[in-house]
Amino acid sequence: MSKYWSDIVRQLNPYVPGEQPQDQKYIKLNTNENPYPPSPAVASAIQSYPVESLRRYPDPESSELRQALANYTGLEAEQIFVGNGSDEVLAHSFKAFFQGRDAILLADIGYSFYPVYCSLYQVSYAPVPLDSRYRIDVADYRGANGGIIIANPNAPTGIALTLAAIKDLLDHSESLVIIDEAYIDFGAESATGLIAQYPNLLVIQTFSKSRSLAGIRLGYALGQPALIEALNRVKNSFNSYPLDRLASATAIASLQDDEYFQLCRKRIIDTRNRLNKNLLDLDFEVLPSSSNFLFARHALRGGADLYAGLKKAGILVRHFKASRIENFLRISIGTDDECAALVKALNALL
Repeated sequence: MSKYWSDIVRQLNPYVPGEQPQDQKYIKLNTNENPYPPSPAVASAIQSYPVESLRRYPDPESSELRQALANYTGLEAEQIFVGNGSDEVLAHSFKAFFQGRDAILLADIGYSFYPVYCSLYQVSYAPVPLDSRYRIDVADYRGANGGIIIANPNAPTGIALTLAAIKDLLDHSESLVIIDEAYIDFGAESATGLIAQYPNLLVIQTFSKSRSLAGIRLGYALGQPALIEALNRVKNSFNSYPLDRLASATAIASLQDDEYFQLCRKRIIDTRNRLNKNLLDLDFEVLPSSSNFLFARHALRGGADLYAGLKKAGILVRHFKASRIENFLRISIGTDDECAALVKALNALL
């Protein structure tokens, strides 16, 4: 460790993203990327983009993109905040709403970046255990707290809450509730329609998964104007220009091609359902998924063993060493051919 590090840096256990190997070509089913390219409208927007405009700073308010999102979601532009990926939006949210408060509540098995943000921003938190079927029970979140954050569908389990459950959670909470909807487009129901009714609801979404734009880093938050103003205060104290001009243009183009968006969603859901059946036939337990991945464990073989065997066969999946889920694999939904290759490799290993 460097003697120049601050105490906070010394104490951090940074988030570890999924492998992005450079040593060989793998079938990548480990980082929940979309297996299909972005909309052709995105390619056209990039090819026709006026490169000379890149010498100018982007609009710090991302006004055109926010209006496009307002048109798409049925909200007003002042109810929308955009950032450099949903991870940045989440980070600003922890800073804006949770710092200096009582312990926040989050699932003990959930997105592993949340505890990292807590460490970075010195936010105390209390993990709430999932039930025996790896589900979130919103009744467990009714105690005193400084805020609540829930991924819906949950990650890495893929299990979604109903909209009625989220409404029940909000009805019994006086603190801010963040619903992280990174995977919402693959089978769950968004809480966006509840924003007008609940001033303590912030919904966060991303262009990375269902819109095949993980490479441009663009996420956004939806909430009542007072919440958006808080995020803007943090953003403008951190980086006034988080979104570049080209990223905004590609995102707008994606929003305008809803037919392609719906087609890709359906293809991924159909492939997920077929892979789910294939895994059941191989004696896997598969949790019910509303996401673009499956969370599964084999009746006899350990998760670490299967992960290593698949990697040796040229297929990457995600394995977590955490308690209660060490025998599960998180398997991103690829193309039909990629998922067929996975099933073939598992057959050989088993």
